[in-house]
Amino acid sequence: MRRIILNEKAYIAPFNEPARDLRVQNKPLWLWQRDILTPYVTEEREYEDWNSAHRAETEAIESFVHKDNLFFNKLLIDAFLKRARAGGKPVRLAFRADDPAIATHVRPLTHSLFEQGDLLLADMWYLPKGIAQDVEAVPLVIDTEARERGYYHVPPYMATEFGDLVYQLPRLAFVLIENWVHLFVADILFGTFAHGANVEDKIDQDWRYKLKILFKSIYEQNQVLASSELVKIGKNVNIDPSAVIHGPTTIGDNVNIGAGAVIDNCIIGNNVTVSQGCQLMLSVVSDGCFLPFRAALFMTTMMENTMVAQNTCLQLCVLGRDSFVGAGTTFTDFNVLGGPLRTLGLNDKVEETNLLVLGGCVGHHCRLASGLIIYPARTVESDVVLLGENRRVITKQVRYEDSDHHPHKKKYPYPRLYPRKDGR
Repeated sequence: MRRIILNEKAYIAPFNEPARDLRVQNKPLWLWQRDILTPYVTEEREYEDWNSAHRAETEAIESFVHKDNLFFNKLLIDAFLKRARAGGKPVRLAFRADDPAIATHVRPLTHSLFEQGDLLLADMWYLPKGIAQDVEAVPLVIDTEARERGYYHVPPYMATEFGDLVYQLPRLAFVLIENWVHLFVADILFGTFAHGANVEDKIDQDWRYKLKILFKSIYEQNQVLASSELVKIGKNVNIDPSAVIHGPTTIGDNVNIGAGAVIDNCIIGNNVTVSQGCQLMLSVVSDGCFLPFRAALFMTTMMENTMVAQNTCLQLCVLGRDSFVGAGTTFTDFNVLGGPLRTLGLNDKVEETNLLVLGGCVGHHCRLASGLIIYPARTVESDVVLLGENRRVITKQVRYEDSDHHPHKKKYPYPRLYPRKDGR
């Protein structure tokens, strides 16, 4: 089968980079897509848009077409292609508009889902006789099989009339990445959190799997959640005996984990240092990252080669690559006035996220000083430096023009690596 990739040229703020180059599950999105589709695909081609693809693709060959800004998991692709091939007709991926995972977490901040009655059509097609069949494609509706997970018992001042703090976690994951919040949804909610729910369901439903985990923990003389069936560890990994690691967790190669560290349901990449007393839960720490002592991450993504200094707290955040967050900086995640949070959306407009709790986002190649307090859902654009001289509390979106390094260019030459698409 031929895979045809259609480029989405829009940049994702505040990273100033296309979605395909951003990391999910510790891989660039384009590589994540390729790895999942490899069992089905014999060749792949890439085009700027549909018109270019139509001009170049004249063969009546079985084709799988998709935009390059889509996040999906193996279960969704398996279900979609199995049903599509069985039908033998051109189809387009679709979801019910009231599908809990799509309606709650994907549709907000998304502007490219095509509405057809009570269906939402995604940019993914199966065309058995080539892309000339795209006009004939009919919707193929997939149920994401969402399950409700989260914080059921919360104080009234956090829930009130808006309901409990819960998430809809799909077995068959799909996210159209048009906003940094979609990266949080793909990496954390539909990634690590949903994977944990899948393992939990499998343990409940498959007694053989339950016994396998139990026997491994007995054989290894280890806690059940820390058995090698649930905690996958790479090569040349140094873990202090006092560290606590619970699965499902994946740890890469050449990793150092210090005394008293606690890691629960995380992905840790290669060449990562997690120092003494760090607390990591439901987070993704990409290759080359460094966490000094007592750093804390909760439902947070760190892209590659980023450092979070000591006593820093990040909750429900996304950090870009090659960035630094200074000691004692805190990213808050709850609006004390209540109501869903708003963040930077399409065309620099502020839009509702449909989330009651959400941290902030830092772009690529940023430097944040110590002791800052970042308000919920705020963003810091790529290449920004915040020195903390004139402000300690960040209450607004920070753009490159607001960076504190501009008056210090002679002392501190700081190249801009990620300009906006318009060059500004």
